[in-house]
Amino acid sequence: MGVVIIDGTTVRAFVSDEEEFKKSVDERFQALDINKDGVLSRSELRKAFESMRLLETHFGVDVTSTPEQLTQLYDSIFDKFDLDSSGTVDVEEFRSELKKILLAIADGLGSSPIQMALEDGDHNFLKQAADLEASKLSQPST
Repeated sequence: MGVVIIDGTTVRAFVSDEEEFKKSVDERFQALDINKDGVLSRSELRKAFESMRLLETHFGVDVTSTPEQLTQLYDSIFDKFDLDSSGTVDVEEFRSELKKILLAIADGLGSSPIQMALEDGDHNFLKQAADLEASKLSQPST
């Protein structure tokens, strides 16, 4: 287990580094595209969000939602990502929506640092933002 400390500047710098951001998002997209057809289906995106376990607890207390409530929630998330209403999410739509989400997180964090405990092998975008910042800090200045 590891710990990273980030703030809004860290997240914003990650999103602003177009090459690193695109690489990270494209890698995640490819991992989520289970059938390798170049787009995410409703079920592929739902599996991704289910694996994050965002809805199972609220401040450490188990949350119970009906299957209908979960389906409605996941459908609304999918609709946000499916910008052209094609019924699938392509990599550009995925990248665009993740950029909005991460910038909203950056705005919410502002300059207040937070500490995150992460499991080994965790490759979430906030950890990647912290790693990018650490790599820039460790480079010798010229």
